[in-house]
Amino acid sequence: MNPDSIIFTEQQLADIEKYASIYLKISDIAVILDVAPEVLRNAIAHRDSEVSRRYHRGKAISKVKLRQQEMMLAQVGSPLALVNTANNLLDMEDDE
Repeated sequence: MNPDSIIFTEQQLADIEKYASIYLKISDIAVILDVAPEVLRNAIAHRDSEVSRRYHRGKAISKVKLRQQEMMLAQVGSPLALVNTANNLLDMEDDE
């Protein structure tokens, strides 16, 4: 199904971003929005759609918050946070 065949309202787009930011599963988001999970998955899979942008932005915003907290823990010597931040740096460099 073409992601443009269903029109999401601005409120639905904002909700998608909000729910993605708390890592809610796509199937749960679809239930809340009253759309078929496969329709929402398809729209998210099309990276150039506004639905996809909002979904991925919501996830990324929370990822930033978690990484900031993890960095603070690493700076005070948390062994697990040190390992995780080192891995995050390697992932970042691999993506460059």
